[in-house]
Amino acid sequence: MNQRSQLRRPLTLSLLVCLMAPGLALAQAATPKEQALEARVAELEKIVQQLVAQQQAPSAAAPAAKPADDGKPKIQSSPILTAANPGTTFSYGGFIKLDSMVTDTSDGRIADGSAGRLFYLPAAIPVGPAGADGGDAYTDFHGQFSRFWFSADHTTGDGDKLKGYIEADMFGGGSNALVGNETATNTYAVSLRQAYVSLTRPNGAQWLAGQTWSNFMDVAALPDSVDFVGPTESTVFVRQAQLRYTKGPWSFSMENPQTTVTPFLGGATRANSGDNVLPDITARWQKKGDWGHFSAAGLLRQFKRLDETTTGASVSVSGKFNLGASDDLRYAVNAGQGIGRYMGFGLGADTVLDAGGDLETIDGYGAFVSWRHAFSPKLRGNLFYSAAHFDNDTALTGFAATESAQSMHANLIYSPLPKLDVGAELIWGQRSLENDLEGDLRRIHTHVKYSF
Repeated sequence: MNQRSQLRRPLTLSLLVCLMAPGLALAQAATPKEQALEARVAELEKIVQQLVAQQQAPSAAAPAAKPADDGKPKIQSSPILTAANPGTTFSYGGFIKLDSMVTDTSDGRIADGSAGRLFYLPAAIPVGPAGADGGDAYTDFHGQFSRFWFSADHTTGDGDKLKGYIEADMFGGGSNALVGNETATNTYAVSLRQAYVSLTRPNGAQWLAGQTWSNFMDVAALPDSVDFVGPTESTVFVRQAQLRYTKGPWSFSMENPQTTVTPFLGGATRANSGDNVLPDITARWQKKGDWGHFSAAGLLRQFKRLDETTTGASVSVSGKFNLGASDDLRYAVNAGQGIGRYMGFGLGADTVLDAGGDLETIDGYGAFVSWRHAFSPKLRGNLFYSAAHFDNDTALTGFAATESAQSMHANLIYSPLPKLDVGAELIWGQRSLENDLEGDLRRIHTHVKYSF
């Protein structure tokens, strides 16, 4: 008989006595016998507590048997603990997205495997000599914009909210020359989108450090698009490392600087300069309500290449206006000196070199407007127009620089199940050079997207 069986009998007897004791006490009057019985019950309760404690404690006489080492991998049975602050909440999400499109361009094909084959990129629209032929239409399928994110949130005893956030997608190009292409496995590298930590104080003030959307960009004003961006040419679209402070409707940031430079008479040629000393400085004011939101932002930049420097400023006005329960208008107007890197994925350059090697800023401006209508809880549609223009000094840039671009988009998005979208978008785009040559793009873009 093992130790546990030996302990079980007195434990059972003790419990029976405890259950019978109240009945015995009621059957007799307050006599010396009752008092003796109560004393014995108290003694038995003490013994029961000791036996329970002995059963819960590990036995030195019978150590736990070690599992046999059979060479098989062991599964951890104890909780996996993180190094995070106690009480941290973890969350995970993202989406799986299949993009498929048929593209027809008037003046040659967009290079296979380039970004312009994955989403609408006006700078990639071919512009050839008069009478150029783009050939037959071409088809692309990809899942590179599938995305995942991870967040760790912690609230201190003083009410401070600490957040860590990291986000990535597969828009990172092929991981090696042999298999990272469309010939066989379509292997693509994971690329960083966002990675930041933020601290929000009880009074609402927030500090943020890391990579995220530029404070000069209004993400909430972007149209509901099947394409990755939609009105690309006129949209401020930048993610970069920064330090940001937000309090109430105001936010200010210092962001990573970079200068794009067109060489003297370089046309569409572009070079990047990381010689900047001063960060890009932004400020934003935003007002929200049941009617939507309105935002105004400013940007100050230093442009630098080697020892040559100049400065520029840009402004942005954007927002969303609700037109009842089923409709809304979204818009943005952006303009400034050297706005090229911030608008349209670098459709225009920030600066151009003159004959003496000095930097000159290039003025640019763009705007879009979008109308969204919900036909039913499961079906919605969007119609939007976008345009951008750059004031190139052709004596410096030459006549091959992009002067303007524009596009029109119309889409329908159907959600047969929660968080499952099936959409189709018709896109017409055009890019014009300073020499008056134009190239057109016509595309049917479809997607299947499941968010989680």
